Amino acid sequence: MSNSTIRLGGVPEHFNLPIHLAIENHEFEKRGISIEWTTFSGGTGQMTKALRNNEVDACILLTEGIIKDIIRGNPSKIVSIYVNTPLIWGVHTGASNPLDNYHDIFNKKYAISRFGSGSNLMAVVDANTKGHQISEEQFTIIKNLDGALASLENNETDVFYWEKFTTKPYVDQGKLKRLGEYLTPWPCFVIAVRDQMLEKRPDDVVRMLRVIHDSTDSFMRNPEAISMVSQRYHQKIEDVERWFHSTEWAIHGWVSNKMIQSVVYNLRVAKIVGSKEEIPKLIWKRI
Repeated sequence: MSNSTIRLGGVPEHFNLPIHLAIENHEFEKRGISIEWTTFSGGTGQMTKALRNNEVDACILLTEGIIKDIIRGNPSKIVSIYVNTPLIWGVHTGASNPLDNYHDIFNKKYAISRFGSGSNLMAVVDANTKGHQISEEQFTIIKNLDGALASLENNETDVFYWEKFTTKPYVDQGKLKRLGEYLTPWPCFVIAVRDQMLEKRPDDVVRMLRVIHDSTDSFMRNPEAISMVSQRYHQKIEDVERWFHSTEWAIHGWVSNKMIQSVVYNLRVAKIVGSKEEIPKLIWKRI
C-alpha cells in the first residue's frame, strides 16, 4: 500500500455509486491519492469495528451509529455529511409470518446485523418514539441481509429494519413482507475518519472529500444516474426514480452542530447513550 492510499469502506448499496464512479474514472488519482475500497455487507456495526481495529482509514456509515460509537471510544471523527436526506427504513417480516401490523411488532423477535448497528439502533429509537421499550433478549444477530432473509424465512425472527429500496426486490419477489417505514430524523450517512489519519494526513483527507463531493454533485446532475443504478443494482426503474428523487448528497463538508445534538438527544432518550455520559468531540474541525 502506497503512502497516498486511503482505505475507505461502505455498504454494498446504491448510495455509494458516486464513489465507485470516481474510483473507476481515476478521479482520486488526479488529486494525488488512491482509494482501497472495502465492502461491508454487515453495515454500520461492522464498519465501526473496522475503524476501531485500524482495518480502514475512513468509512461511509449511518450517522447515529458512528456517533454512538465515537461516544463509546471509537478513535474517529465525522468529517462530512455524505447523504443529506433521511434514510427510509423498511420494517419487514418473513413472507409466511402471521405478523401483518406495524403496531404489533414491539414485543416480537428482531433480526439485527449486530449490536450497535443501524438495524439495532433504529429499532430501539423507533419503538421509543412510539412509547415502547425493546429488551436486549428480543434481538438476534444475523450479521447481514442474507442472514436476515434466512432467519425471517424460518420464522426464527419476526422483524427486520433495513434500507427500503435495497430490500424492495425481495418484497417484490414475495420473500419479505413490508409492514411499514421509518424515517431517520437526521441526515442518514456521514463520512468518518480515524483520528490517526486526521493527525498524520489531513491534506489527503481534504483531497478525498473534494473528490467525493465533486462526484456526488456530478452524479445528481447526471441524466444517466437513474438507469445506471437500475442496471448495477438490479432494481426497477420506477423504484430507482422514487429513491433518486428523495435522496440528496452533500457537496461540501459542513456538519451541523444542531443535527449532532439532536442525534445525541435521541440516543439518550432511547437509553443507548447514558443521560450523564460525557460526549467527546465528534466533528473534525479543519485547521
